[in-house]
Amino acid sequence: MSDAVGPGDLVLCVNAAPNHVTGRPVPLVAGETYRVAAVMEFACPCGRSDALLDVGVDFAWCQTRFRLLPKPKAETRTRRVSAPREKETVR
Repeated sequence: MSDAVGPGDLVLCVNAAPNHVTGRPVPLVAGETYRVAAVMEFACPCGRSDALLDVGVDFAWCQTRFRLLPKPKAETRTRRVSAPREKETVR
């Protein structure tokens, strides 16, 4: 997943279980979306992921706690196009 996730992407927290290294409760909320601030190419101590995600809450989290949300589709807007004015040459 680390190849697909980049800074600015939205991820959904699917696992708010206690920290699997220290056993302490985590401040993440299951079902909440978070914006990725940075992706750190560092193997998690659990051995299940090859990157840690910084979502702005506490420190970096194992990427197995998150699922990447699809990017929103671009909205189409009608744009006004200005056409060049034709000039008449007078002799």
